[in-house]
Amino acid sequence: MSEEILINVTPPETRVAVVENGVVQEIIIERAERCGLVGNIYKGRICRVLPGMQAAFVDIGLERAAFLHASDIIGTPGESRGDQIHELVREGDMIVVQVVKDPLGTKGARLTTNISIASRYLVCMPAVATTGVSQKIEDEDERRRLREILLRYVEAHQGEGGFIARTAAEGVSEEALEKDMAFLAKLWRGIKERCTHVDQIGLIHDDLALALRALRDLVTPEVERIRIDSRAMFDKAVSFAAKYIPEIRERIEYYQGERPLFDLYGVEEEIRKALQRKVSLKSGGHLVIDQTEAMTTIDVNTGAFVGHRNLEETIFKTNLEAAQAICRQLRLRNLGGIIIIDFIDMTEDEHKRQVLRALEKCLARDHAKTHITEVSSLGLVEMTRKRTRESLEHVLCEPCPCCGGRGSIKTAETTCYEIFREILRESRQFEVETLLVLASPEVVDRLLDEESAHLAELEEFIGRPIRLQAEALYTQEQYDVVLI
Repeated sequence: MSEEILINVTPPETRVAVVENGVVQEIIIERAERCGLVGNIYKGRICRVLPGMQAAFVDIGLERAAFLHASDIIGTPGESRGDQIHELVREGDMIVVQVVKDPLGTKGARLTTNISIASRYLVCMPAVATTGVSQKIEDEDERRRLREILLRYVEAHQGEGGFIARTAAEGVSEEALEKDMAFLAKLWRGIKERCTHVDQIGLIHDDLALALRALRDLVTPEVERIRIDSRAMFDKAVSFAAKYIPEIRERIEYYQGERPLFDLYGVEEEIRKALQRKVSLKSGGHLVIDQTEAMTTIDVNTGAFVGHRNLEETIFKTNLEAAQAICRQLRLRNLGGIIIIDFIDMTEDEHKRQVLRALEKCLARDHAKTHITEVSSLGLVEMTRKRTRESLEHVLCEPCPCCGGRGSIKTAETTCYEIFREILRESRQFEVETLLVLASPEVVDRLLDEESAHLAELEEFIGRPIRLQAEALYTQEQYDVVLI
């Protein structure tokens, strides 16, 4: 498995793409006016406490107040033991919090008081003196070695909190890990000092820029090179790597080609495809992906794939291919929360197990935490994927001004009949000589053609002339009835 990381900088936008074996698997986009907030530490003020939701809203200086649940307040027992949100915080209290989820749609950022600071190999948790090892490190001897190193440091430096070894810590020397722990402890002391000296709400500590976060979080031993098309960002990346991750310094390249970096790897085309509902499969089948406020639904269809043996085999092969495509689309589009997958119904239990195994195997490479259930009695697979930032669609798109995000608009016929009803209402309510209808060219054409007889009947019924005027800027749903 060969990987490359591409970093494209077009001020004020930075884009990162992860390419595995020549295929784009992940795209992260960050813009200056809406940078990712996850990991940022703020001093905030409790502006509202909601006992019924066991939550509080916190003003941290953003456009919308952020959300803090009672379970995210460290150092307190869970709700089952009787502690209530109004006993933990009060309106007007100043509080130090960290963002764990970016604002999504109409929802504000999600907060926690359990501060954690990440480095290349470790995560420091100042509020708790526990140690842990990433579940992705499977070798038991290595897990034991890492845990012993962390325990020795925590016991020798009591009061500096606990640490979790990240996946990148596998095989790293004790000296490098201790250096990382000392750095994180020093960083936390500086943050704590700023917290005590700052009296107003606002940012205390912000996480790294996207390009540097990619070096810290996405670079694994499988990554062969990191290509950056901005000289300024290349210099920053080299400096950052030399200081904190020297082993990846030689893999960082400055791309100077005439052809845009993302065009060279087909990333622009993949972004275009990732904004469409329909995803074609090589076999001829396809996926239909729909995002809603509460969840994402994915429907698998055989489409033009007819198979070679029998129906069950055709369905099984389509579902296997779909499982791989779904995992890629989840990463590519950054879909999170509840995800419902409607695979084509399979009658054989072994086929169901193999499809689920294929899904789990592909998701193992996903950086986001996922959980999959068994195939339900309705043939659905329910899963969750941790969501910390907005999906690709939410970053790049906005609701359609014509349909308001519904995905469909009223037909010209429907709008014509609405106009007829409006004319009747206006003519009964007001004494006018003429009525002027302003509508889109499609609607006016229909009124003059298919609906001309009905329009003439209406004119005769109300006893007043009706004039029509096409407005090129009107959508098919828009119209105005002007009284003259």
